[in-house]
Amino acid sequence: MKTALSIAGSDSSGGAGIQADIKTMIMNGVYAMTAITALTAQNTMGVTAVSEVSPEFLVQQLDAVFTDIRPDAVKIGMIPSPRLIEAAAERLCVYRAENIVVDPVMTATSGSSLSGGGAVSALKSRLFPLASVITPNIPEAEILSGMKINDHRDMETAARIIYESCGCEVLCKGGHSVNDANDLLYGSNGAIWFRGRRIANPNTHGTGCTLSSAIAANLAKGYSLSESVRRAKEYISGAMESMLDLGKGSGPLNHGFNSDFQSDK
Repeated sequence: MKTALSIAGSDSSGGAGIQADIKTMIMNGVYAMTAITALTAQNTMGVTAVSEVSPEFLVQQLDAVFTDIRPDAVKIGMIPSPRLIEAAAERLCVYRAENIVVDPVMTATSGSSLSGGGAVSALKSRLFPLASVITPNIPEAEILSGMKINDHRDMETAARIIYESCGCEVLCKGGHSVNDANDLLYGSNGAIWFRGRRIANPNTHGTGCTLSSAIAANLAKGYSLSESVRRAKEYISGAMESMLDLGKGSGPLNHGFNSDFQSDK
């Protein structure tokens, strides 16, 4: 069985972060492992507290995983401080990790900040050069590119700027009312659009975590980047169409969704 490691924060409501990553990786047919960067007190309506682990403890988690069950892919989500980013990057270099997917988490779906000062710069200088692909949403792509994104042409321009400045493939996610849920993969093969349709589902908590984890899972199974993105997008569309609603707010995305079309039996 192929393996994937999630380096991210814990979501106490189970809809995003480490919990979403584990569920998604399992549903996409790989063995999931974790290295937790922070504990959060959050639910679908917001984040009320964040408690970071120490860089030393993050290193110990990564050493424990890589020296026993080597990951075939790595998904990186919330890493809230430059010190933790540096620790993760150093260990990934030591172990020559492959198939790294970075979801540059800066804010929760609710709008709560999940990263401190200097984290964006550290991401760009230390983690992005190691990545097979990064998966910013529109607000994150605006921060990384330094420009406003209003339409699909702006998405292409922003993705090109990020690709050229950071040296990694970029999947710019087209939600946030910019287009009809079309995502853009930009990199060495130019611009590749993945068309989608907007699904009238308020349960968006954890969608970014889910997509990036599904991409990592499919990279672990040996699919190309473009095919991994296509399969991940198909998976998350199925999850959105399930219309599960558990909470008062946005509702965790992943609970209870059972799909066989992504597993390779």
